[in-house]
Amino acid sequence: MKIAIIEDEQLTAEDLAETILKVEPTARITASLRSVKEAVSYFQKNEKPDLIFCDIQLGDGLSFEIFKTILISTPVIFCTAYDEYALNAFKANGIDYILKPFTKEIIANALTRYKELKNNFSRTATSYETILELFENRKNQQFASVLVYIKDKILPVKLNDIALFYIENEITHLITFNQKTHSINKTLEELEKITGSNFYRANRQYLINRKAITDASQYFARKLVVNLSIPFNERITVSKEKTSEFLNWLSGN
Repeated sequence: MKIAIIEDEQLTAEDLAETILKVEPTARITASLRSVKEAVSYFQKNEKPDLIFCDIQLGDGLSFEIFKTILISTPVIFCTAYDEYALNAFKANGIDYILKPFTKEIIANALTRYKELKNNFSRTATSYETILELFENRKNQQFASVLVYIKDKILPVKLNDIALFYIENEITHLITFNQKTHSINKTLEELEKITGSNFYRANRQYLINRKAITDASQYFARKLVVNLSIPFNERITVSKEKTSEFLNWLSGN
């Protein structure tokens, strides 16, 4: 595996290269580039690597300028100290977004993700659109919010902060992990379309975040009762017909 590193801090670049080689001893670091200008020049003259690890804020600008200047279909793992560029990263061949300081485990997980996607990558920009679409969905799930109305204010609540959506008296409510409850103007059917695979529709009343589930136990007639990490007075059950599907989802399959 040929890997290029784009990082303007020499010590960080050396640390990253060392960590990559510890995780993936057969990898070869083909280039360590310090600036937008140097990276553009290098990629114009040399064979493209299999994977790029890339900082975002470089001495002469943002690294996104590299990918706007030249056509690169190589997947990119962005490694940065800032989180405000995440949305743009996923539009610049980004397959992962690592916040500094990184660890060996974080780098290992990023390389594992690359290997899982490797067979989907093609050396043409057209086919790469398919991969970008996959990560657009991942990005949406990570950063999307729903709007709640509190008196004369409209506030966004991130999906990652929501433990549960539920129906009560024909009104949709949500509960956050810090146990705040709000009503929202969406049906559970509409919410299913935007919450992605991190949420599961247990039955007609409940849409649950996987992170909110502590365990599930057997209930009458081979149903399952779902136990949450937050206080909730109502019993949430999964029917016998959906048990297998639910358990597969709970395990991440």
